[in-house]
Amino acid sequence: MLRRYLPHPVLSLVLAAVWILLNNEFTIGALALGVILGVLVPLFTSKFWPESPRIRRPLLIAEYCLLVLWDIVAANIQVAYLIVFRRSASLRPHFFTVPLDIRSPEAIAVLAGTITMTPGTVSSDLSADGRSLLVHGLDVENQEEVVAAIKRRYESRLKEIFG
Repeated sequence: MLRRYLPHPVLSLVLAAVWILLNNEFTIGALALGVILGVLVPLFTSKFWPESPRIRRPLLIAEYCLLVLWDIVAANIQVAYLIVFRRSASLRPHFFTVPLDIRSPEAIAVLAGTITMTPGTVSSDLSADGRSLLVHGLDVENQEEVVAAIKRRYESRLKEIFG
């Protein structure tokens, strides 16, 4: 019965929490609208989700979020340094491909979003077979090192989380 009205309870909680955070202030109205959105959005979109994503190690999600937040702060500092102290002609922008070991669409979406949220990198495209991401880096000295870092820091953790 509960699954009928809350087909994706984790998504409902996340949507409600994000709504409250976007309001930048906790009020009863923001909470009420967050709960309404958290219930209605998954309910109306559930026919597009044949099954809930399988999360094998949910406690790693907090660790992953902290890692991403740390990397965002560090990347902001690096990009600010590049903008202030380096000439644009000395930057080495580059497109490169990240081969994917993960197959879950949710894990791939989280990886692509993580790469895009980190300043200096943008996920540009997913291959038709879903086996590689095209990424653009603002200043890429060694493409293999950047790919290895993405796979080690993000993809390996997402593989554990999503199984």
